[in-house]
Amino acid sequence: MTDITITAVFSEAIIIVLKAVSALVIPGLLLGVLIAVFQAATQVNEQTLSFLPKLLLTLAMVLIIGQWLLSLIGDFFTNLFHNIPQLIS
Repeated sequence: MTDITITAVFSEAIIIVLKAVSALVIPGLLLGVLIAVFQAATQVNEQTLSFLPKLLLTLAMVLIIGQWLLSLIGDFFTNLFHNIPQLIS
């Protein structure tokens, strides 16, 4: 296993992790900004007003894109598993 193959496998894994995390975190971040603007405009400082919608949005995103995330990770694992003979030689 050369340095180039190790770097290629790890870079692909990092890109997959970034795709998965950003697909779940970015919508919650945008919703958090919208809620913060609403709280600043109305001067309502309720903690559950910011936590509960972000939690529900994150759960909805898992339900919506969960199959895509699993197929993305599964395809990476399958590709890695099938390429084991080429990787270790």
